[in-house]
Amino acid sequence: MTLPLASDPNARLRPVLVTLALVALVAGLGSAPLWASRSGLRLLMEGLSYLALAQMWNLLAGYTGLVSVGQQAFVGLGGYLFFGLALFAGVPLPLALGLAAVLAALIALPTGWIAFRLNGAYFAIGTWVIAEVFRLGAAQVGALGGGSGISLPAALVKTLGATREGRETVMYLIALALGLGSVALIWGLLRSRWGLALTAIRDSELAAETVGIATRQVKFFIYVLTAGVTGFAGAFLALQKLRITPEAAFSVNDWTAFVIFIVVIGGIGTIEGPILGTILFFALREIGADWGAWYLIAMGAVAIGVMVIDKRGLWGALKARTGIELFAVSRKLGR
Repeated sequence: MTLPLASDPNARLRPVLVTLALVALVAGLGSAPLWASRSGLRLLMEGLSYLALAQMWNLLAGYTGLVSVGQQAFVGLGGYLFFGLALFAGVPLPLALGLAAVLAALIALPTGWIAFRLNGAYFAIGTWVIAEVFRLGAAQVGALGGGSGISLPAALVKTLGATREGRETVMYLIALALGLGSVALIWGLLRSRWGLALTAIRDSELAAETVGIATRQVKFFIYVLTAGVTGFAGAFLALQKLRITPEAAFSVNDWTAFVIFIVVIGGIGTIEGPILGTILFFALREIGADWGAWYLIAMGAVAIGVMVIDKRGLWGALKARTGIELFAVSRKLGR
C-alpha cells in the first residue's frame, strides 16, 4: 500500500511571501519621494531607466535571439525627438515623451526592414551601423545644436511643477512608471499567446517554425516594440539631464554595453535577471566610482566570472537551486 505524500508547506507559502515582497517593494519605490534624498531620488530614476533598457534588450536577445549592439540608436533618437517636439512643436513635456516613443517605433519599421536582411553577427554589426548613422545625422541638425548639443530651457522645465521638489517628484513618477511598466509589459506579453511563441523561439527556433510559428514576424514585432520603449527611456533620460548631445545620446558604452552587462550577469531570458543585474550594476558603480579604469576591469571580471560559473546568470543559478520565481510565466497542461 502506498501512503500519500505529505504536501510541502513551503511550496504553498512561497507564492504568498513572494507576492508580499513584491508589494512591499513597489510600495517602497512608490513612496520614495517621501523618504529619499534628492541625490537618492535621481539615482533611483537612473536605475529605473536602466531597468527598462535592460528588460527591452533582454526581450530582444533573450527570447528572439536578436543580439543588437545598436540599441543606443533608439535611446538617442527618443531623446532628440523629445527635444524637437518640446522645443519646436510646443508639445507639453509629458506628452512629448509618449510621442517620442511612438515616433521611435515608427522609425524602427524601415530600419528594422534593413537590419532584418542580415543574420547573426551581421545583424549585430548592422544595428551598430544604424546607430552611427543616427548619431552622425543628429550632429548635422543645427536647430538642435549640431555636434555641440542643446539644453532644455528652464521655463519649459518649470511647466512640470512650480517647485524643484514638485518637478523632481513628477519626473520620478515617470521613471517609476517606465521601470515597473517595462516589467509588467514583458510579464503580460509572456503570459499571452505571444509569450508561447517567444518561449518556443527561445527554446528552439527551428522547432517553433515546424509547429507553425511565424518566427520572422514575431521577431520584427518585438524589434519595433523594444524600439518604442527604448525611445521612451531615451526621451526621459534627455529630460532628466536637461541637455542632449550626439555623443552622449548615442553612447554605445552607456546605453548598450552596460545594458548587456546587466542582462548577462543577472540572467538572460528571464524577467528577474535584469532586475537583479540592475541592482548589482549600480552597487558596483557606487563602490568603484573612484577606481578609474579599474572599475571597468572589475565589471569585466565579474561578467566573465558569472559566465564561467553558470551561463544562466545569477538569477538562473538561484532559481535552479531554490525554485523561486517572482514572475511566473509557465503554464500547466490543460490551461
